[in-house]
Amino acid sequence: MNPRQLLESVEMFRSLTDDEMAQLASSASMISLNRNEVLFREHDHADDLYVVHDGRVAITRRSFDDRESVLFLMEPGDLLGEMPIFDARPRSANVKALEPSSLLRVPYALVKELYEKRPELLWEVVEMFALRLRTMDDALADTMFLDVAGRTAKRLIELADGKEDFQLPITQEELARMVGASRERVNKAISSFIRLGWLEQRDRTYRIINRNAMQQRSL
Repeated sequence: MNPRQLLESVEMFRSLTDDEMAQLASSASMISLNRNEVLFREHDHADDLYVVHDGRVAITRRSFDDRESVLFLMEPGDLLGEMPIFDARPRSANVKALEPSSLLRVPYALVKELYEKRPELLWEVVEMFALRLRTMDDALADTMFLDVAGRTAKRLIELADGKEDFQLPITQEELARMVGASRERVNKAISSFIRLGWLEQRDRTYRIINRNAMQQRSL
């Protein structure tokens, strides 16, 4: 997928004209990250947004005692790093690659110029942020109402992406950070699913045997 095609897949840019899209694509550049390489850190100055081209990156935050929590996994086509365009504040989280990845980097300057010329385009931005708020509401509800096993079941179903057989795209430590629990407690939850006959595991490869039971456990 070339830079223009990648940008055309981003909801935030879906109403750009052909000329505007061509301008945006010409300003973009591709960058590569190795596994565990950091793209930016919380409180860094921000000048660019990014679209994942291939690979997988994580948005993370660290607690006061330096524990890391994985907030989101970003996959091909996902947009990140756009918030400082609108509030002129530093980065609000850390982003690192979970595997070798490439991202399209787009400078803020042209994006701002496009919105200043056509402020009606901002409705797409409002819609995107509203969707993210709903996602955060769901994540907060999970933390409040689901136990570790329920959150683990939900994350495994999400990572399976509709497949019965899937390979965990992250380490168990990273999965634990997504769930918001210790690795030991997440492993205990997975072991219980295996004992119940809901799940099979071999290294990082999983097979969902009883999807209905897993889904019920994640409610």
